[in-house]
Amino acid sequence: MIKIGMIGMSPGNAHPYSWSAIINGKYDVNEINNAGFPAVSDYLEANKDTLGVLGAQVTHIWCDEINRAKSIAISGQIEYVVQNLEDIIGEVDAIILGRDDPENHWELAKPFLDANIPIFIDKPLAINLDELISYEQYIKNGRFLMSCSSMRYSAEILAAKSSIKSLGKIHLLTVVGKKDWKKYGVHMVEATMSLLNDPKALSVQYLGKDGYDIVLLEINTECYASIHLINDITGTFQVSVYGENAWLSIDIKNSYSMFKENILEFVKSLNQKKPTLDFNKTKNVIQIVAAALKSKNLSGEKINL
Repeated sequence: MIKIGMIGMSPGNAHPYSWSAIINGKYDVNEINNAGFPAVSDYLEANKDTLGVLGAQVTHIWCDEINRAKSIAISGQIEYVVQNLEDIIGEVDAIILGRDDPENHWELAKPFLDANIPIFIDKPLAINLDELISYEQYIKNGRFLMSCSSMRYSAEILAAKSSIKSLGKIHLLTVVGKKDWKKYGVHMVEATMSLLNDPKALSVQYLGKDGYDIVLLEINTECYASIHLINDITGTFQVSVYGENAWLSIDIKNSYSMFKENILEFVKSLNQKKPTLDFNKTKNVIQIVAAALKSKNLSGEKINL
């Protein structure tokens, strides 16, 4: 049995509840609803027959608020609530850092990287390129680090990849979602990059404003992605792809499926002693996300990659 320690949580991010439930196969509807995440309990209820990951168990939970850790432990039937972060070291086989506040990831992840404990870091890995370089150095030194948006494993994206060749040469993608670039830009970029088999983009330019994050991604000299994240629209993740022969629209709705597949890939990676996801793909995505923020700070200056 692979023992996993869960580190959570950041405001508005329910992954410590949902991912613990998906792995352990147990959840408490009232705890999740009282925490403010009824949509999570809804999709767990809808998929309860497929909950549980064979050979893995979340056994330890730490949060910077002890009452939150206790709530997650009750919901997912996690045996140990840990008071101090470093107390998890030596007690588990792997870590899931289930927070989506990238400005805190490095401080939380470093003790486990130093202790050579395999870790999955929730999206986005970083928005600071110096931190990205530091993560990469750990990987070069043989540490196990995996990070991505679950969009990479979206059933809708994977299905579209199987038919994308029929579109012919692709010239444009329009990508639309809700919320802000810092936390959710990685979803949009990960979906775009994985759909196109992770090309190296040429440039990024921020064209929006607060509440209306609009980013133009130059994938090559004949292909662009126009990415839109708007705070006050209805919840959605959509990708439209336009080729010379045809076009397709991808409406990404099945959150549970992508989370479950992401977790399964992490557990498979643990069994293989090596991430199934090449870190260069993660690096590519994070560089784009960070470059867009840099462009925003430079009043929309085009950033060459």
